[in-house]
Amino acid sequence: MKVFVVLAHPDPQSFNAAMKETAVETFSQAGHEVRVTDLHADHFKAISDSSEFADVMQPGEGLAPDVMQQRQAEAETIPADVREQLDNIEWCDLLVLQFPIWWFSAPAILKGWFERVLVKGVAYGGGRKHGKGVFKGRHGLISCTTGTPAETYAPDGIEGDIERLLWPINNGIFHYLGMTPYKPFVSFAPRSQDDEVRAKELEKYSSYLQNLGPASELPMHDQEDYGDDERLLPDITPKSGFQYRK
Repeated sequence: MKVFVVLAHPDPQSFNAAMKETAVETFSQAGHEVRVTDLHADHFKAISDSSEFADVMQPGEGLAPDVMQQRQAEAETIPADVREQLDNIEWCDLLVLQFPIWWFSAPAILKGWFERVLVKGVAYGGGRKHGKGVFKGRHGLISCTTGTPAETYAPDGIEGDIERLLWPINNGIFHYLGMTPYKPFVSFAPRSQDDEVRAKELEKYSSYLQNLGPASELPMHDQEDYGDDERLLPDITPKSGFQYRK
């Protein structure tokens, strides 16, 4: 298996960095190939601007990043840093996103990675999404940390159900691209724990990675579960907290 790990944390001594190392060691020891992008260490440019699309923008034209991306894809002038990330996604069988939850979402640098790297005309476009996605057959995995305990992210917790919180990535990134998402691995409030507890958490994460399989996959709807209006057919029971019957 080929694994691509993307780390989005600025501190190389962080627990997120330790989780990244655990993933690399676990997969490597099992004989898998691993590639890593450390967005902060690599100084990844997270913001698109007009200078990035100078080769395809017309004089006086407004900036529509998705349109410009598609033009660059057609002209084969995608920026080198973006092309490198795309090559890694195309290469891998499993994409692992390692990040802390900040303000109930992924850090800004990872959001920027989504916006710049998931190029229209390459990663999606022309109806290629979900069951018809470009990366169908691959898997995606969220590995993340929180600042508060698991109770706060329970379905009745003050911060809401963690699975719903992560749905925009599991569905809107992984599944939209055609990947099958695995159930996320969430490490709750690691900075509030002592070294012994954190070490056990890393062991738990390694065990989870070693046992990834069909039983680890999130339940997602197949393309045939939807009608022409892209809404679930009347006889289909919703599988996620974000899809429900009124």
